[in-house]
Amino acid sequence: MAGLFSTATLEQIRAASDIVDVVGSYLPLKRAGANFTALCPFHKEKSPSFNVNPRLQIFKCFGCHKGGDVFAFVREYESVDFPEAVRRLAERARIPLEYVQGGAEAQSRSLKEKLLQNHEHIT
Repeated sequence: MAGLFSTATLEQIRAASDIVDVVGSYLPLKRAGANFTALCPFHKEKSPSFNVNPRLQIFKCFGCHKGGDVFAFVREYESVDFPEAVRRLAERARIPLEYVQGGAEAQSRSLKEKLLQNHEHIT
């Protein structure tokens, strides 16, 4: 990975990935008023407690309390990390990924250097 995903790219992927379409491709959703419901894929249940809110673009299970946006759903359902969830959604929406230079490695290195400097200053 070249770095962190740009904020603009994440927002573009989020806007192009309607949560009802994404979750509906994994689970059979049933309309319940303004929302959609299904049996929760994250725990065993007999009556649906998994809700998808198309207006807020979020999901929430009132049984196991998992919830979040489209990235969180793919991450939890597919058991992948955040960057892989972003890649899968970008591929699905046919959006090229853009990275910010000096990503996680540079930030980690910078933090390590600051901590070492603080440690030397204290001792």
